Amino acid sequence: MTGMTSSARPLLNRRLAEFGTTIFAEMSALAVRTGSINLGQGFPDTDGPEEIREAAVRALRDGHGNQYPPGPGVPELRTAIAAHQLRRYGLSYDPDTEVLVTAGATEAIAAALLALLEPGDEVIAFEPYYDSYAAGIAMAGGTRVPVTLRPDGGRFRLDLDELRAAVTERTRLLLVNTPHNPTGAVLTREELAAVADLAVERDLLVVTDEVYEHLVFDDAEHLPLATFPGMRERTVTIGSAGKTFSFTGWKVGWVTGTPELVAAVRSVKQFLTYVASGPFQYAVAEALALPDSYFDSFRAQMLAKRDLLATGLAEAGFEVFRPAGTYFITTDVRPLGEKDGFAFCRSLPERAGVVAIPNAVFYDDREAGAPFVRFAFCKREEVLAEAVDRLRRL
Repeated sequence: MTGMTSSARPLLNRRLAEFGTTIFAEMSALAVRTGSINLGQGFPDTDGPEEIREAAVRALRDGHGNQYPPGPGVPELRTAIAAHQLRRYGLSYDPDTEVLVTAGATEAIAAALLALLEPGDEVIAFEPYYDSYAAGIAMAGGTRVPVTLRPDGGRFRLDLDELRAAVTERTRLLLVNTPHNPTGAVLTREELAAVADLAVERDLLVVTDEVYEHLVFDDAEHLPLATFPGMRERTVTIGSAGKTFSFTGWKVGWVTGTPELVAAVRSVKQFLTYVASGPFQYAVAEALALPDSYFDSFRAQMLAKRDLLATGLAEAGFEVFRPAGTYFITTDVRPLGEKDGFAFCRSLPERAGVVAIPNAVFYDDREAGAPFVRFAFCKREEVLAEAVDRLRRL
């Protein structure tokens, strides 16, 4: 009787019942099936710097990281992460006790939530949110409380009154993401100061996902929440190499925070992956030490791609929210006579040979997200130009 079970209970833990196959898998399969250009999933179609790829090859050949690396991460990478935080933001972390290397930012988020939450704790997250946030909160037995970012004057904004009103006696943690995926919003100094004041006043922990820290455009600037008064001791900051160096498959992320916070996250992380990405850790240590010219040039390339796609989407009839950060553009499909982002994304490959993601998957309030659709611009310029050409069919 293979495949049968005597119990009427579902096989999947009920906490995770709402999390089936991710929308990314569904839309990527649709892209392959229809031969469409995939602007859905956020991974580049070219590799990062050749010298960093060669550093990984060198580590493999020299036997660095081929066996289990140290639990907290290899010392070279922890030192490089601490140096990066100090050089960029003036944040001083002890590489031995205040830095933890993880299997990408996804593991860092899951481990932080599993470590810091108990069943019944409430977590405030900015909606729309990256889908792993909801799953991580559910795995920890927490309750997610969304605060919705709403379009206002061409960008998505945080309503600080709504945020304050969402905090209750049961609130344990704020889950903050800036630069924000999927809306491309970058929280301003004033918004971040208000979040910090609230966290201090209500004695809340904060987990902040800053994986797009090097992808901010125009006049926006990335300000880590840990730099604000009273925040270093209550903030778990999450970073990642994947988005900054265009090696998303290497899965190298990190956590910085106080020794107590990092120890808590490490206690969970050791039973999730134990360790990961041994040789790649050495390569990422070299990547973090690249000169500012690398980061400036990377940002300039992405800015050009953003503008190419944003202009093309506007010409195709979308309302475009030009992002201040990340490599995603959120659009509104209502000017095209559409109102359902899911239906629009499922029909787009047949209509125009392009795949995008419906933002509603990132909302608890599906209605609030219904008309919004996300496109990724981290692709080669010729691919984006072809996508723009195809979208003109709409």
